[in-house]
Amino acid sequence: MKAQHPKEKKRGLKISRKGAPYSPKKALETGDKPERRKAVRANHSGKFYKAHTPDNAVRSVKELPRDDKGENTVEVKSRFLPRPSGKRPEEKLPVILETAASANYALIDSGNGLKLERYGNLRIIRPEGQALWQPALSEKDWQDVDAIFTGNTDEEGMGRWNFPKLPLGETWPLSWDGMSFLGRFTSFRHVGVFPEQDAHWRFMEELIKKANRPVKVLNLFGYTGLASLIAARAGAEVTHVDASKKAILWAKENQEVAHLTDRPIRWICDDAMKFVEREGRRGKHYDIILLDPPAYGRGPHGEVWQLFDHLPEMVKRCRAILSDNPIAVILTAYSIRASFFAIHELMRDEFTGLGGLIESGELILREEKAKRALSTSLFSRWIF
Repeated sequence: MKAQHPKEKKRGLKISRKGAPYSPKKALETGDKPERRKAVRANHSGKFYKAHTPDNAVRSVKELPRDDKGENTVEVKSRFLPRPSGKRPEEKLPVILETAASANYALIDSGNGLKLERYGNLRIIRPEGQALWQPALSEKDWQDVDAIFTGNTDEEGMGRWNFPKLPLGETWPLSWDGMSFLGRFTSFRHVGVFPEQDAHWRFMEELIKKANRPVKVLNLFGYTGLASLIAARAGAEVTHVDASKKAILWAKENQEVAHLTDRPIRWICDDAMKFVEREGRRGKHYDIILLDPPAYGRGPHGEVWQLFDHLPEMVKRCRAILSDNPIAVILTAYSIRASFFAIHELMRDEFTGLGGLIESGELILREEKAKRALSTSLFSRWIF
């Protein structure tokens, strides 16, 4: 019979394969995926329980992991928190914000799960799950391209792209309303710009110019910095936050290409949730907040972001750091299985008592030839 670990008798711990004491409760707290799965198997009898749950989540008592004595191993905290009091903001929905073809970008055609686009002078094919229909243009039109994203997992970076005509460099020049920046072939199919954001950029730019006063903008999940550069060019003082060092470096490169190095922009590589929490403790405030979170992501130190788990808390914390004379909060959500009503009602609830208007709907791209609409994302924005 295998000898029992001395701590097992005292604490009722299991032994891991490496011989170290193994605690299901500790595994649940650490958030390590393999350990969470072991914890669920070791502690739970009955329905599967997702161990990585926000601290303030309500759990059914029957679904809670239990130790050998039948006691809960996870502390239960109520999710029924106080709601903001007062009148909910007015609402306008659905709002469809459209980006049409321009000299710098066009959705040429789409279909069969793909989209054919023009970025500057390059014609590019990328995957597009929303394009359920057949292409409107001929096969010959689709063969006249400069770059195709293959998604080859055996390659990295540009190796996941195919260049049918000539080998291309990693970057190429692009511009938005006279502001230059760099496109880049990345290993995750993106090229550094989301053209459908054009509507938000123009809206934000107009708000800043009309304010006729110093405006502070916080851009969370800021990616390659185009919104930050547009806000700075319009006259705002900008704080740009992203968890990716590569994205921050790309954004700084774009700032140089755009000749905006003299504009006040703070580039911060940090976990967005932690940053907003610290700003609240420091008493910092912003007039405009941009939120463009992914469905799933990780912070620079391994922090986990799950949109459905963490977005409500993020919106609440953003409200807490709005200035006494706020202008707007603009939220965009990509790649999620939800209606825009989900984020619309979240925003109306969280901005209750502040007045203003909540506009919600979808961002779409309009095809250059067939004029079909391609939905890209959901949005909701609070306007004071």
